[in-house]
Amino acid sequence: MGDLVDGGVAVPLSLDGHVVVTGAQTPAGRAVARGLAAAGAVVVALEDSPGAAAAPAEGPEDDDEGAGRRPLRVAVDLTTPDVLAAMSGGAAGTGPTGLDGAPAAVVHVALDSDLRAALATPAARRRERAEASVRAVVTAAAAAGAGRLVLVSSAMVHGALPDAPVPLPDDAPLLAAPDDGLVGDLLAVEDVWERAARALPGVPTAVLRPAAVVGPGVDTVVTRSFEVPRLLALRERAPVWQFCHTGDLADAVAVVLDRGLTGALGAGAEGVLPHEALERSSGLRSVELPARLAQATAERLARLGLLPTPAGDLAYVVHPWAVSSERLREAGWRPARSNEECLAVLLEGVAERRAGRRGAAGAPRLPREAALGAAGAAGAAVAVVATAAVLRQARARRGR
Repeated sequence: MGDLVDGGVAVPLSLDGHVVVTGAQTPAGRAVARGLAAAGAVVVALEDSPGAAAAPAEGPEDDDEGAGRRPLRVAVDLTTPDVLAAMSGGAAGTGPTGLDGAPAAVVHVALDSDLRAALATPAARRRERAEASVRAVVTAAAAAGAGRLVLVSSAMVHGALPDAPVPLPDDAPLLAAPDDGLVGDLLAVEDVWERAARALPGVPTAVLRPAAVVGPGVDTVVTRSFEVPRLLALRERAPVWQFCHTGDLADAVAVVLDRGLTGALGAGAEGVLPHEALERSSGLRSVELPARLAQATAERLARLGLLPTPAGDLAYVVHPWAVSSERLREAGWRPARSNEECLAVLLEGVAERRAGRRGAAGAPRLPREAALGAAGAAGAAVAVVATAAVLRQARARRGR
């Protein structure tokens, strides 16, 4: 194995076999595949394409900014047995990648970083595909003789609670609500993953749970909460923020593979960003409200069918869910981007999405996107609650 380099520089990898990265059609999965390739690994990037048999992916080549090696992109339906051919390359390298031999590792990126694409699929169907995908991937990995398995999930599965410790330890319990949203999908995936891992006692497994992910193209419930005029802060306790850049996430995966880490691992930027510092850095102002009022408003919007994701997602922008990254740091991982730098990347992405929507004003939109600007449950609730609070304050001033 190569020597680790601190400060976010790609970890030099020398593996006996190629690395398979699934979910490479999403910004997070694409970043992990690119990062591992830049570190020297031979990477097969599986892009989930419902109904497709394993075949080289079509479309523009990835721009790896000078990286000497690009991932081998394969389009395949991740819920089907075709995953095996895409992973192993087939007999004597006759598969779609032209590779031969067992993969050194399979990295299943279950974290969803493309909210618009996720919301385009009905919740029940999305959950069904998420569970079927992880089953098919683990089954194919075992059949292909993969050396180890890594699941990229999210620290959101720990839940966001007003009395949560800051930061959460790597082995913190999974306290998120098993709803029909994206966090519920991750809980279901982790449950399938855990049961499958127990059935493969000879294969080392790890679960990587990053903080709020940011990076080029990343679109999540958290990033959408910054698309509103005002931030929301609870009167009882101001939120704290922690992010994880996709480049640092890729480096974390490289450390997991290089050091042979197993079990649960958190990944986030150093420390946390207090809400006051976030306001200064972003230039956004906040509205302070009682927690009960904020949650009740989100639940009312959900009952009216005006939220594209569950009302419980509001918790992730008002309560803490920062992680310690203790085990990764002990192994030598150092995130290159601070929370402040991650926030700048997030805000740049928000500005690009706004510009894109203005440039495509006539493009068709999802019904619930049209209702509340695709802000997501957290963003939509923040927008409505904060606007209502501002109006109440204005009426109070006029009354005086």
